[in-house]
Amino acid sequence: MAEGPTGSTVPRRQLGRNLKALRNRARLTVRAAAKKLEWSEAKMWRIETGQTPLRSLDVQAMCLVYGAPPDLTEALMGLAKETKARGWWHAYGDLIPEGFDVYVGLEEAAESLSLYESDIIPGQLQTDGYAREVIRTHIRGIDDADLDGRVRLRIERQSHLTRVADPPVLRVALSEAVLRRPIGGREVMAQQLAHLVYVAELPTISIRVTPFAAGMHQGVVTGPFVILRFPLTGDGVATEPPTVYADGYTGGLYLDKEREVEQYDAAFTGIWEASLGEQASRRLISEVAGSYEKG
Repeated sequence: MAEGPTGSTVPRRQLGRNLKALRNRARLTVRAAAKKLEWSEAKMWRIETGQTPLRSLDVQAMCLVYGAPPDLTEALMGLAKETKARGWWHAYGDLIPEGFDVYVGLEEAAESLSLYESDIIPGQLQTDGYAREVIRTHIRGIDDADLDGRVRLRIERQSHLTRVADPPVLRVALSEAVLRRPIGGREVMAQQLAHLVYVAELPTISIRVTPFAAGMHQGVVTGPFVILRFPLTGDGVATEPPTVYADGYTGGLYLDKEREVEQYDAAFTGIWEASLGEQASRRLISEVAGSYEKG
């Protein structure tokens, strides 16, 4: 993948995706929208496919034509300012309003995800009780209504993993510490680990545990991350470039340069090879789940 002067394509792609959705919601064709904005149809195509950076004022004009709400307009204008970033960070609750999640958009479009987690069960595989405890700890002082809403959204987000049409392939490497850390209490952990055993039997989901006995491995250096890959066109070209996402306490880092993705690919391969096989991993997860059940 060529590395252009505008840096990461993630914000451009997300900006184009959301502007296209707004145009469709407004029931405007590309030609009609271009006419209202006094732009060419070619420019509209480049914007909606993430081929070009945008000024925030241009985004504001598009949102005005499409009738976008003020909070979404502000978020998209902020996204436009990031289209020349080298590696793009976003701060939750600052630039992005509630419900506007860049990562979720990428995840839903992905054909495969390769994920390493060192500390907690990934959100894609969390049960209601486990998710509730994680969110309550992350957002101190959260009220019950907001907590319920966030838990519901997290669980609903998992539905694409088991959709009938072309579910994504998910490979998950979990540090043994994830299994041993009692989040939410024994009952919650027993239910959570039983859920892991269940989903690990699905044909598109593979789970391996990286045991303490593996010692030093690449995951100790990289920390948690996920590599997302996207479907190919009829010509065999990826619809979007592979992207690495690393979640942080105050924001997420998106990387999509070829060299960066290759380094994380190599790291994931090393972690996967250092992990127990899938059957041995399921046995270990079941054993730890049983220890929580026994008290």
